Amino acid sequence: MHCPPTQKTFAPFAITQGDAAGIGPEIIAKAFRDHAEALRGCFAVGDVATLRRAAQVIAGPGQGLLPVAEIAAPQDAWRVPPRCLPVLPLPGLPPPPAWGQISAAAGAAAAQCVQWAADAALRGEIAALITAPLHKEALHAAGVDFPGHTELLQAQAARHAGVPVAQMPVRMMLATPELRTVLVSIHVSLRQALAAVTQENILQTLAITHQALTPILGHAPRIAVAGLNPHAGEGGLFGREELDTIAPAIAAARAMGVDAHGPYAPDTVFMRARNTPTHPGEFEVVLAMYHDQGLIPIKYLGVEHGVNVTLGLPLIRTSPDHGTAFDIAGHGVADPASLVQAVCLAQQMAAAPGLAGGFGQAPAS
Repeated sequence: MHCPPTQKTFAPFAITQGDAAGIGPEIIAKAFRDHAEALRGCFAVGDVATLRRAAQVIAGPGQGLLPVAEIAAPQDAWRVPPRCLPVLPLPGLPPPPAWGQISAAAGAAAAQCVQWAADAALRGEIAALITAPLHKEALHAAGVDFPGHTELLQAQAARHAGVPVAQMPVRMMLATPELRTVLVSIHVSLRQALAAVTQENILQTLAITHQALTPILGHAPRIAVAGLNPHAGEGGLFGREELDTIAPAIAAARAMGVDAHGPYAPDTVFMRARNTPTHPGEFEVVLAMYHDQGLIPIKYLGVEHGVNVTLGLPLIRTSPDHGTAFDIAGHGVADPASLVQAVCLAQQMAAAPGLAGGFGQAPAS
């Protein structure tokens, strides 16, 4: 896996420990051990004992134990040698929980790490945050009133900006080397997701996607818009959302200079957009109408290569495209590839012209 090392001209990159009962600490430890150059200038935010336990779990026969170094400030990460895991500890975090068990304490600690990193990014102390997986039931048990990272970061950014959450619209993008997809709605029921297919939401999603990807690609992204209904409605035979809602939103976006096309049949548009050495994709990103429509093709291509990106925030945030994997936590077998990809993508975003301090924000409404 090729990932250029972080340049010292950047502020450091923070990696939150995630839910300590899951695989987050393990994949962090493996990434620092096996991809040392790619993670130069990165540090973990969390509990030192939790990361030391993870270092012990991944230690194989004949391998030395990965050193874990406590740091006092983000900039100290640059002074830690390669193949050593720098950890910035937060006060009050609980000790390591039992592996693979839902814990309110672990959920609260995971949220605290994310909130600290988001605030540090908003203050300009770190260049980006990369979030290890958290567990939604653990968050709920801890009384954290957000279903996931995306909504938590949205609220944190809105609070920092002094605006209502509605004025900080965000979208989820999942990216692999072969395919990108952006979602109109995120963690809501399917019934709520259908209700969210409005002209305003689609237009806002197209605007956020255009503004986020243009500086990264160096040109306006070619966006394919998936339909909602089978065969994109077949001219109204299977529903009128494509005619009455989606097509007008695409036309409005094109009038704003967005290179959007569709709506296309959702069962084939992802194949058309998939980019491989033998099949250049027709599009650089697909706009999906709801969570599973967009994530199933991405995850089918392999979660080890997927990266979750939050668009619309005044900061850079990426994450591996998988969960806490409680069933294998503590066994030392978790694959850090998606986490390393998330670090690589965060570095590319931080280096893109015009992305300092965040990207992809829609015009204020």
